[in-house]
Amino acid sequence: MLIGERMTFPVITVSPDLPIAEALSLMRKEHIRRTPVTQNGKLIGIVSNEDLLNASPSPATSLSVFEMTYLLSKITVKDVMSKNVLTITEDMPIEEGARIMADNKIGGLPVVRGEELVGIITETDLFKVFLELMGAREKGVRVAVLIANISGKLASLAGSIASKGGNFIAFGSFLGDDPSNRELTFKVTGLSEAEVRTQIEPIVERIMDIRTC
Repeated sequence: MLIGERMTFPVITVSPDLPIAEALSLMRKEHIRRTPVTQNGKLIGIVSNEDLLNASPSPATSLSVFEMTYLLSKITVKDVMSKNVLTITEDMPIEEGARIMADNKIGGLPVVRGEELVGIITETDLFKVFLELMGAREKGVRVAVLIANISGKLASLAGSIASKGGNFIAFGSFLGDDPSNRELTFKVTGLSEAEVRTQIEPIVERIMDIRTC
């Protein structure tokens, strides 16, 4: 799966000269937490809900409402936006985009094609991918197991389920207790919880959780 398949587009953008009050109003209306800043069609920054709120006066201020309104009208997006913007491309694997976001502790990345802004990928987009990966919206027998990290074990597990008519609708592989094993989480249809347990017990190191959901 590539970034281009799951990015949000078209992108809501703001200009650098937009007052922060208007930018904040726009973001609230569109239910977004960050937006790219463009000028003459070129990406020059990104601004978040947090950037805008931090630039607003504290509720404890002694300024009058007229003074606050005047000051806010003078602060524009270019005054609070992040100028050094990390970007990614449509053909990047989605897990690579997620890694960049996690490593840099950011909630969204603009997607570019050359110098053209073509989309944005956010933590919400990644959450949706995770829901699909784990089959969260589909009914089945959900299983979490530890399995030896050796060649052939995964094939044995899949073959055992398939031999009884079971069908995998979700599958994830994660780090185990140590390098000798892996944690697998998967969801199966076509078999009961008891039937799944019977099939996998001889193959796995430990069944960590099994439930119908």
